[in-house]
Amino acid sequence: MVRLGFIIGLVAVVGMLLSGFAAYRIYDQESAVERIALGRAIDVHASQVQDRLTERELLGRVASGLFRTPAVIKADMLQPLRSSIYAFKTDFLLASWVVRLKPDEFAAAEAELAKAGFSDTTIRHSDGTAIDPATLQQPLDVVMDIEPRNAETIALPGRSLDDHPALGRMFARSLEEGKPEASDPIQLRGPDGPIGVVLAAPVLSADSATAVGFITFSYDLSSLMLTNDDMSLFSVVLKDPRKAGVELVADDRGRVQERPGSPNDEAPTIVRTVTFGDRDWSLAYYARVNPFVRAQQVAAIVAAIGLALTFIVCGLFGYVSHSNVRLRREIQMRIGFERRLTAVIDELNHRVKNILAVIQSIVTRTLRHGSDMDVARELLIGRIHAMSNVVSLLSESQWQGVMLKGLFEARAIPHADRIAVNGPDIAVSARAAQSLSLLFFELASHSDEGLSLVGKHPHIVASWEVKGEGDESTFSFRWEEFNTSEATRRADSEFGVILLDRVAPEALGGTSKRYFTDVSYVYELTAPMETVVDINERDRTGQISAPLRRS
Repeated sequence: MVRLGFIIGLVAVVGMLLSGFAAYRIYDQESAVERIALGRAIDVHASQVQDRLTERELLGRVASGLFRTPAVIKADMLQPLRSSIYAFKTDFLLASWVVRLKPDEFAAAEAELAKAGFSDTTIRHSDGTAIDPATLQQPLDVVMDIEPRNAETIALPGRSLDDHPALGRMFARSLEEGKPEASDPIQLRGPDGPIGVVLAAPVLSADSATAVGFITFSYDLSSLMLTNDDMSLFSVVLKDPRKAGVELVADDRGRVQERPGSPNDEAPTIVRTVTFGDRDWSLAYYARVNPFVRAQQVAAIVAAIGLALTFIVCGLFGYVSHSNVRLRREIQMRIGFERRLTAVIDELNHRVKNILAVIQSIVTRTLRHGSDMDVARELLIGRIHAMSNVVSLLSESQWQGVMLKGLFEARAIPHADRIAVNGPDIAVSARAAQSLSLLFFELASHSDEGLSLVGKHPHIVASWEVKGEGDESTFSFRWEEFNTSEATRRADSEFGVILLDRVAPEALGGTSKRYFTDVSYVYELTAPMETVVDINERDRTGQISAPLRRS
């Protein structure tokens, strides 16, 4: 009995030691996994917030860069930019044109506001009181145009923002630094409106580096912070740069409100810094679920079973082994996900750089010296629309190709109703789609818009076919404008000639030619199908976008 008791006691001690060790290991591993999951989710969220802020700052830079006119005292300066700023699909609440107005320019500005149909054309302070130009020594920043125009915003033009406590400092910083600046958080749309920030991008004069005005965009903080729902692992708040110890947090309805300090004097789990408008903003993350609770529960159960029943020691070893295998699989999946995410980010960066390079080439060629600015602006907006359309189509297909007939939609090219499209609806690669979209726009934009020699608009036929099979197959495209001639058709621009004769054929690895017949204008393009379809690009994109599988 003594020996049996000794053995039982020894087994009990061994069981207690083993159960205690197993409980410790379970607690350590489970808590590590929960911390990794929480930290990874926060990093992804902070990266998404930074990308969202970068997009909105890029919108301000692009919008300010499109101004190329010496006459800035106008109340319709946003008119040529409306289609461009909406093409970014950002969620700004209000866009405005703010001009630096000299005292002797008040009369001209008030006349422009009256001509545009605004309700109050008097140049006034931000609180609505009139300004006497004789008392001024320096230019004022005055709102001259707004978007969207509605009953709530129609009264804003004519107000000077220099005396605004937040916006005045923002304009001063932007004027001094010469780049986009963000304001402190303020109430948008009046005292009861949402809390947001305003981004001001300076517009430089064409002949000097002096700022003649600003393009501003107002954003709701809740959309910029990407506030989480009830199912999220954490809640995110913005540290108020105006007041120490004050946080901006979204309520259940998504409205951002102020609160003093942290909840229950709890320190944030992680603090991340993002950059917007030449300023650093601190995002504080609070974990909604204690990552150690589940680990403590599992460890307590394991310890209780080990103390109560010593014969489960072997089972505990099995359980620990099973837990290790499960954790190893989860870690492997997380590593695989991170590698795939890195590949996706690299691929996205590559595509964005290519698109920006194409847009830079379009802007440079279109706005080359000596060009008619009105014609150049229309061509520039149209070409950017063509690029925007093809990028939207590629995004819908996860960059695995675009149906060729989709490039002939009315929103992508002019005179689409006069184009007869004939040919198989093949899926072309992302690179080929971008080149063909610009090619189709260039051909359509230079077709004759007046009456031809026989008194009819040109009738356009766009046709293509695939010749041959396998690796020897070729893509043949033909564009023919009937009822036109070399005397009536608008000559191709310098950018168009380069695109038609060199860029598009070289991008597709083919050849092209254009000529006039007795009754038509013809453009022909021939290229190998392997460059038009690009199977390697489609397979590579498909592998990146494929769902994860358990190993």
